[in-house]
Amino acid sequence: MQRKNSFLLALAAVVITVFAVWFGQRPAPTVQATWDDVLAEAKAGGYRIITTDELADLYRRDAELLLVDTRQEWEYRTGHIAGALNFSMEPTRWERWRKADELAAFLGPDKERTIVFY
Repeated sequence: MQRKNSFLLALAAVVITVFAVWFGQRPAPTVQATWDDVLAEAKAGGYRIITTDELADLYRRDAELLLVDTRQEWEYRTGHIAGALNFSMEPTRWERWRKADELAAFLGPDKERTIVFY
């Protein structure tokens, strides 16, 4: 009887461990963002949405323009706008929330003259 209880307890521990490892490592479901989602998040975050043509125009005219590329470093290395700085972060709300203070320090006090894109 003691052996049976020990076996069942060990089996339960193995099943719980396997489930915990699987649950922690499973891929998160991806949700495709719509344009309305982008607009709502920009409005909530105080961002202004501009077109690529507007960005190109600003880039040509304004020598003080600071461009921040928030893609991962390996993506940045494969190609970026000349002069853009890299501030790597995952494209998730959690990561943006987690790195908000670090990004503010990275940008410095003149945030209103900054365009951040990701």
